[in-house]
Amino acid sequence: MTYNVLSFPLIGRFLRWRWGRLVLQTALLAVTAVLLYDGFTGRPLAPTNLATVVTWVHYRGLVMLALLLFGNLFCMSCPFTLPRTLARKVSGHGRRWPRALRSKWLAIGVLFVYLWLYEWLDLWASPLLTAYVILAYFVASFVLEAIFAESPFCKYVCPLGTFNFASATISPTQITVLSPDTCRTCPGKECINGNGDVLGCGTELFAPQISSNMDCVFCLDCARACPYDNVALALRNPLHEATTPDAWPRRWDLHLLILVFAFAGLSNAFGMVPPVYTLEAALGRWLHTNNEGLVLFLIFAVLNLLLPVGLGLSAAWLSRRFAGRREPLRVALARYAPALLPLAFAVWFAHYAGFHFLSSAMTIVPVFQNFLLDHGLTFLGTPDWTLGPLLPGAWLDPFEMVVVLAGFAASFYAVGVRARRADGRPDTLAAQLPWLALLLALALAAMFIFYLPMEMRGAGFAG
Repeated sequence: MTYNVLSFPLIGRFLRWRWGRLVLQTALLAVTAVLLYDGFTGRPLAPTNLATVVTWVHYRGLVMLALLLFGNLFCMSCPFTLPRTLARKVSGHGRRWPRALRSKWLAIGVLFVYLWLYEWLDLWASPLLTAYVILAYFVASFVLEAIFAESPFCKYVCPLGTFNFASATISPTQITVLSPDTCRTCPGKECINGNGDVLGCGTELFAPQISSNMDCVFCLDCARACPYDNVALALRNPLHEATTPDAWPRRWDLHLLILVFAFAGLSNAFGMVPPVYTLEAALGRWLHTNNEGLVLFLIFAVLNLLLPVGLGLSAAWLSRRFAGRREPLRVALARYAPALLPLAFAVWFAHYAGFHFLSSAMTIVPVFQNFLLDHGLTFLGTPDWTLGPLLPGAWLDPFEMVVVLAGFAASFYAVGVRARRADGRPDTLAAQLPWLALLLALALAAMFIFYLPMEMRGAGFAG
């Protein structure tokens, strides 16, 4: 039985409403406009500016909660794609995105550069740079939409989209269809082609063939365009993609993206603890350079690219050998790499929703009061800068540990399920051991990093 969110009272009607997404986008656009204004004109101290506090504390925490509880709500509400209709009118039919770039390789590279620049330029500490980053998103999305017929910015470029796509693979909802037979006999395929009033799927996903949340921005244009009301937003097991071997095609880029996503969660947290500064100083002395950007680039290249690729391929090679299989390494990698998804998400969730959000969520109150006072509005009173935590500081470490352990347990389970569902015959325990060892190493590294003293960025409270 399919539980279709679009059939639920109120929420289903709103999501199916032609203007439903526009309402969400307009609301987020209004928030973004305030962030841009305060980022460009407000106080330069990060903990007192809406641009930095909302972007680096509240946005990230709320996105993780939404992904866990519902799905890719940010991409659904993304204000950067609001000019899409205007851009489409500029482009007409547009041109096709280059075939050589129709993969996740560019997305992996852009995500890596984004995380490196965040650390090197201290984006969390600069309201002005944060505002420029937001503005750059608007410009890039509009330009690419105006030039190309599909939505390449969302699917192949946007680092936030890449992060959300990877995270949404463990979300409890997914686009599907109620009757595959209806789709087979549908002459117009409006879910992907549009119907005149609705554009159709921007990332060119065909509803009856969707088996993953990867690349789905949850715009629901497919549901609005379908003349048969056959498209559903179905509830599902959050571990579906982590445990289903045929959920993804066996492509190098997709499975290496998951490995990079997992290791980047660790490196992002590692950039906020004391050992990283010791490592930076030692590496600088060894290279005879004071160039922090270069040093951080090398550290992040090792942590976010070399280690995930090297250890992932090693685990795949050992697993294939222990299983006695004769198959391409790409197939061996695809068999188990998705099992890392629950742990990878748990690490990011513990960091963003746990450490940052729960320790500083209430900072928005004094920061907003301060913003109003700077513009002569006193009706909310004087800022109370003691506001901050939703969770006592002593509870943060246990909370993070529980989240990481839950992610590890889910990934451990996923490895076993994928082994039982392996092609031809089930894999032995020996074939699973390299991946279980990698999972254990990632979980232990996460717990070690989270127990170290960590900087509180973008807010005025110490973690």
